[in-house]
Amino acid sequence: MRNDVTIQQRFLGFEWALAVLLLIGSAQWSYGGEPPAHLKQHVITIDATNLVPTSWWQVPGITPSIWNSDPESLDAPKTSERRELPLRPGKYKFISFTFDFPFTVNLNGTLDFSTSLDQCVQGRGTATLVILCKRTYPHGGQPDPYYEQTPNHG
Repeated sequence: MRNDVTIQQRFLGFEWALAVLLLIGSAQWSYGGEPPAHLKQHVITIDATNLVPTSWWQVPGITPSIWNSDPESLDAPKTSERRELPLRPGKYKFISFTFDFPFTVNLNGTLDFSTSLDQCVQGRGTATLVILCKRTYPHGGQPDPYYEQTPNHG
């Protein structure tokens, strides 16, 4: 009988501890009214309307894939339309049939991407990613000399 009382007392103590932890956790969410910055979704606009002819694009894990359907029934976004996507801060990738590139949504909801893409992508520091080129080539369309190097066997 004494063991039953001890078990009940321990269980009651566990219930109180759990209740306090839940209360503290819910209070942290309710004070700010908003989730932490890394969990907050931002509306990011993808504008690929400059790409001709019309094609499809995707942001993996966010929009439907461009690779696993027939073009007549494809649900992926078309380059003829601007699309607003709810994205959390993090790294993403824009993919079309002719090229892809990574971009980042910062904690404040602005975009960042490599400066090597500046001739074909605009929108750094804003919430709108504008794709201007069907293909991205470095240095104004000239091949990158890195790929023309000969091996050093010495």
